Amino acid sequence: MIDVTLIGIGTGNPDHVTVAAAKAMNAADLILIPLKGADKADLAGLRMEICRACVTNPATRIVAFDLPVRDPATPDYLTRVGDWHDAIAMVWQEAIEAHLRQGGGAGVAFLVWGDPSLYDSTLRIAERLARQMPLRLRVIPGITAIQALCAAHAIPLNDLAAPVVITTGRQLRQTGWPADAETVVVMLDAGGAFATVETGGIEIWWGAYVGMAQERLIAGPLDKVAGQILETRAAARADHGWIMDVYLMRRSR
Repeated sequence: MIDVTLIGIGTGNPDHVTVAAAKAMNAADLILIPLKGADKADLAGLRMEICRACVTNPATRIVAFDLPVRDPATPDYLTRVGDWHDAIAMVWQEAIEAHLRQGGGAGVAFLVWGDPSLYDSTLRIAERLARQMPLRLRVIPGITAIQALCAAHAIPLNDLAAPVVITTGRQLRQTGWPADAETVVVMLDAGGAFATVETGGIEIWWGAYVGMAQERLIAGPLDKVAGQILETRAAARADHGWIMDVYLMRRSR
């Protein structure tokens, strides 16, 4: 039986790592760091930086592994992602079998951006892994990008006595503004899904690399700042080769 711990590490700032997360990292025999290609090398570097800041146990080993990429030839999105998750689970298994010592301490840990429960597929990949090898799964919650965004803009997530809808850029493009929603949080946007909604009476709070040194924040009426966000986002992506952004939109009551 292998212990697998999924550790939420926030949005990339070592200060976002909770005490519980740091303890779990130091209790692990092995921490596996995914490599996503040269254009996203900074992401692995950030995980390594967090390990350097938090791991003090000399017995904890940190090993990088190559992450598979999605096959663009598969036209259906859900099928493409499902196949990708299958491939990642297989690579996880190979890395664990190659690097985890037999009877190796407290098992293996993976560092997850934000929180493993919110728009992240690490738990689904772990479920696939459990079909291939016996494991005990533990999750350490982390600071989400939504929490970091609201804190950066000093705003509440919800309006008074009002619900919040959390969705993706893909869904916003396909279905438009969610019915009866006043506050909508959008994650995993390939870029500019907010430009597809009717902008009148909507405020937006946008952030990229929230909580990190290169943080970018823009807020205001959507019809006035949408262009500025698109330009800032494109420039930031060009500068860094990758971008993680999130935004909240709210209709005026």
